[in-house]
Amino acid sequence: MIRHPHVLAAALTATLMLTATCASAASVPGNIAAAVADGNRPDADKQRDADRKPAETLAFTGVKTGAQIAELLPGGGYFTRIFSKAVGSSGHVYALVPARSPDAPADMPDFAARVKAIAADPNYANVSVVVEPFSELGVPAPVDLVWTSQNYHDLHNLPGLDVGIFNKMVFDDLKPGGIYLVLDHTAEAGSGGRDTKTLHRIDPETVKKEVLAAGFVFVGSSELLRRPSDSHSLKVFDPTVRGKTDQFILKFRKP
Repeated sequence: MIRHPHVLAAALTATLMLTATCASAASVPGNIAAAVADGNRPDADKQRDADRKPAETLAFTGVKTGAQIAELLPGGGYFTRIFSKAVGSSGHVYALVPARSPDAPADMPDFAARVKAIAADPNYANVSVVVEPFSELGVPAPVDLVWTSQNYHDLHNLPGLDVGIFNKMVFDDLKPGGIYLVLDHTAEAGSGGRDTKTLHRIDPETVKKEVLAAGFVFVGSSELLRRPSDSHSLKVFDPTVRGKTDQFILKFRKP
């Protein structure tokens, strides 16, 4: 039987998509798959999984059982809980939160309180919260991974903070061979740090240049969260793109 070439093309595309999906699922280690499936995770977090792809992202990062992780600015703890279960009881998660400024607005959320509630939960007993001035954020002992998601652009907006010095602090907090993972909202190519405050986006090439200057080696990037339909012209909180922005994932290693 002769099939129309368009039908054959559609069938081939469907087959390739199925193969890619199966391969992606198969490439997620068991510790990560179990962490994402953790029944103690809030339903609101689970509903975001389709867009944030935590299992595939952690697999790309290389999170292993027993790892020591420093999570910069954990927000509401979406990844904190997943890290906790992925590294297991032999690992540890340090949630690094900047100390609240004395002149902070009264309506500013208490970010430390959010993650402290997670650390107080017996299900996540391997989580510790470290609260320090942002220019001094550090961990009690060298770690295997320093992770920041959707926050790196904010480093450019903190008064008095030198991004170069901050990245060198990250370098010092890592064990030799440790990983620095930066995930953030993509800005227009060539825009540098122009949109960090207005749109909360940053050019990935700028991030790469800044991190490499601190002594890191570039390992690679992931297309997991790429969304070509995003024009890079809207603020990330705009209802039309919120939760579905084009995002980059850059992986660096300390030699």
